[in-house]
Amino acid sequence: MKSNNTLKEQVNALPDKPGVYQYFNANDEIIYVGKAKNLKKRVSSYFNKVHEQGKTNVLVKNIVSLKYIVVETEEDALLLENNLIKQYQPRYNVLLKDGKTYPSICITNEPFPRIFKTRNIYKNGGQYFGPYSSTFTINSLLEIVHDLFPIRTCKWMLTKENIQAGKFKVCLQYHIHKCKGPCEGKETEAEYKLNIEQIRQIIQGDANEISKMLLEQMQLLASEYKFEEAHQLKLKYDLIEGYKSKSIIANTVVENTDVFAYDENENSAYVNILRIAKGSIVQGYTIEYKKRLDEQKEDLLLMAIVELRERFQSKSKEIIVPFKMDIPIAGITVTVPQRGDRKKLLDLSLQNVRQYKLDKLKQAEKLNPDQRAIQLLKTIQEALHLDKPPLTIECFDNSNISGSDAVAACVVFKKAKPSKKDYRKYNIKTVVGPDDYASMKEVVRRRYSRMLNEESPLPDLIIADGGVGQMEVIRQVIEDELKISIPIAGLAKDSKHHTRELLFGFPAKAIGLKINDPLFKLLASMQDEVHRFAISFHRDKRSKSQTASELDTITGIGEKTKNDLIKHFKSVKRIKSASLDELTEAIGKSRASIVYSHFKANESL
Repeated sequence: MKSNNTLKEQVNALPDKPGVYQYFNANDEIIYVGKAKNLKKRVSSYFNKVHEQGKTNVLVKNIVSLKYIVVETEEDALLLENNLIKQYQPRYNVLLKDGKTYPSICITNEPFPRIFKTRNIYKNGGQYFGPYSSTFTINSLLEIVHDLFPIRTCKWMLTKENIQAGKFKVCLQYHIHKCKGPCEGKETEAEYKLNIEQIRQIIQGDANEISKMLLEQMQLLASEYKFEEAHQLKLKYDLIEGYKSKSIIANTVVENTDVFAYDENENSAYVNILRIAKGSIVQGYTIEYKKRLDEQKEDLLLMAIVELRERFQSKSKEIIVPFKMDIPIAGITVTVPQRGDRKKLLDLSLQNVRQYKLDKLKQAEKLNPDQRAIQLLKTIQEALHLDKPPLTIECFDNSNISGSDAVAACVVFKKAKPSKKDYRKYNIKTVVGPDDYASMKEVVRRRYSRMLNEESPLPDLIIADGGVGQMEVIRQVIEDELKISIPIAGLAKDSKHHTRELLFGFPAKAIGLKINDPLFKLLASMQDEVHRFAISFHRDKRSKSQTASELDTITGIGEKTKNDLIKHFKSVKRIKSASLDELTEAIGKSRASIVYSHFKANESL
């Protein structure tokens, strides 16, 4: 318990009733708002123990005083908490990241209402449907509405007085039969509003009744041989059926239902709602909460349910959720489906929330190119159970041909990207013959002995280009000889020399990775890079060795002359076949004569 006596007294005086509590800091600012079934028990739990989460401990240290509001039910507490968080946006409450304004459909409050897309909500008596997270969906819906019904698109004030005064004239929309001319009194207000009511039904997802009515009228007209009029109704009927076929995803047993899916990562929680009316999706929307404390997924989802139902003015009596939870909202049924239409709806909502999460990740990667790399390194950390993400990784490889010109290479990756200035090449000095294990020991010993002497920062992870044997010899040097601790992994290859699996631990165990996994691709690229670097160094050394063996035996020819010859002729073979004049042109008459005589003498042997 904090030493603040006033706070102690406030906590002790709390009632055993449901309510909402507010924490204040030294500046008398609300820093946290919470709800509780039992105010005394919930608030006391903050102060009578040390919390696992450091952020919660920081919150408690900043609490100077508290206030509370007693309510009748848990539902009242839930709604009040939601309102207070939105009003004060306390520092330690989850933050609703909802800066983007999505469009809605507006039906204006006029004698002859207009229907249009808008991102602004005004309290002027108009009716708003939305918001719609998909611009394509709202545009398609409005296109169908204007194809089906002859409603006006003008912005004139069509009051009874203005129409009777003859202030307006019909426009092109009237002449192409897209409007019936209410501006000149050619359509009554009652006739016009019949169309508006049908449009309202379609927007709310109740297109079945209109479709049924059109079919009956079409059949009646056909029975009276009014085929032209019946054909016009058929065009409307086909439009509505086409719209229904795109939007319907369950049978009509699922009516007036809100479906919620949940996903999260370390920093954020994502919740999607699909609103269902008579088997059709009428709205889909996803919100994101920025986590501040160690919030439970049930609490975050409950907060989102209240927010989204209020936003969409939902009165649905059924809520579908992905896991069991207590939802203190009166008069609703909570379902956690395992199969059937409701499970299909839940899967679809989950697909939407995961796509939203992926889109946010891609946007973050564009703004911060290191974001993807850090995420991959965190994946390595989780897979290998490391204490921290391996920001610096070093990979080793040997290269030799039957033990000749043996070399090794070390490549360094920082934040999952090659750091070429830190690459190192090693000539094997103490090993005779083709002994990869002994060569690896020598190189690792030289590498980290020097780093220890120079007090350079050690890597977070070492990766051997090989399997269990290579890992073990590295461990012997790192742990047994140098007495330091660096995690060691190995990349084993198959018979075709392709990276097959990641090994870790002693004894080593395979870490399951799929070949198209981004993490697998990163590790394979590291292995390819160290192999390329080692082979390149070995080729250079072997080439120089072969060159030296031919030219170093010529008495009277120094290093400069050898370099001039290689630079001019590119290879020893061309030097051997060159004429005396060609050699003279490259290195002068005196030295050319020595080289020419040497190779001619060797030809005669």
